Amino acid sequence: MNTSSPRSGRIIAALTALALTAALTACKSSSGPSNQSVTLNGAGSTFVNPVMSRWTYEFSARNPGLSVNYQSIGSGGGVQQVRAGTVDFGASDYALTDKELATMPPVLQIPETAGPVCITYNLPGVTQPLHLSAEAIAGIFLGKITTWHNPIVQKDNPGVTLPNLNIVVAHRSDGSGTTAAFTTYLSAVSPEWAAKVGSGGAVSWPVGLGGKGSEGVTAQVRQSPGGIGYVELIYAQQNKLAIASIRNQAGKYIAPSEASTTAAITAFSAQIDKDPRLPIVNAPASAPEAYPISTLTFLIVPKDGKDAAKRSALKKFIQYIVTGGQATAGALNYAPLPDGVKQYDQNLINQMTVNGQPIQ
Repeated sequence: MNTSSPRSGRIIAALTALALTAALTACKSSSGPSNQSVTLNGAGSTFVNPVMSRWTYEFSARNPGLSVNYQSIGSGGGVQQVRAGTVDFGASDYALTDKELATMPPVLQIPETAGPVCITYNLPGVTQPLHLSAEAIAGIFLGKITTWHNPIVQKDNPGVTLPNLNIVVAHRSDGSGTTAAFTTYLSAVSPEWAAKVGSGGAVSWPVGLGGKGSEGVTAQVRQSPGGIGYVELIYAQQNKLAIASIRNQAGKYIAPSEASTTAAITAFSAQIDKDPRLPIVNAPASAPEAYPISTLTFLIVPKDGKDAAKRSALKKFIQYIVTGGQATAGALNYAPLPDGVKQYDQNLINQMTVNGQPIQ
């Protein structure tokens, strides 16, 4: 080639510019995960799905190039997918036991928010909120109380004309953290339930119809006059289901709400600041405003991973959830985490690694 010609000079200049552009692009791509488009995949709890949907939207809006795909498949399903390594994180309404942890890769269980498990019902003609004691709830879900005219239910609701209907129990058919919280409560208040059924994400129900997810239980209750079930509060609100007030140990009938869940958290604050895996159901009588069927929910996060970009994005997402995302949780009637639990979370977040090294 004649490099002295004008045309050759233009070609050389163009090739030089292309080489410089490629070099700059390479430098940018190697400068860190923040310059990459990353999609995180998560799965699990239906209980937390309403706030998780908001968290994923807000996080993506604040962090262009980073997105989160969350599948609401139940806590049990989320745990299974974390175990199989098919998701970047799971969400569960119950903390894994030491026995369960032994079947998992090393994971961190990070409290993300808290909320009430509410009792919903379908009683035509009953306009004021139903009151239910622990004795009534255990009797209904054990199959011992079969009609709404039962004296135990009537005792909780003096002056209320209850319909002459059979009780139709709805419960979860899938592995569920909501079930774990509810059955933990039943085991705490009913020795008979504890002996016959026990607690856990999946139990052998003495009676009732199964529905998949909180959506399935909600549908069962809506279509069954006389129906009763348990779901996360926002599902009942969105579907305009009636919500019962539950008698706590102080003898007060308390409605599920952010405030009454916060009262339950406060009642167990010394305990959960040290170990948030312990349940917060059936708060003592010294907490008269506490809703008795409350639960913390958890992110189940692999401690280590191989993809630097994903691990950096995941750490950033979790950091957002336990800080700025708590205000979003409160707006949806979840209870924000207390400061002690936030600090506990921060210690766990700092333990996340990529290929055995701290995440940058």
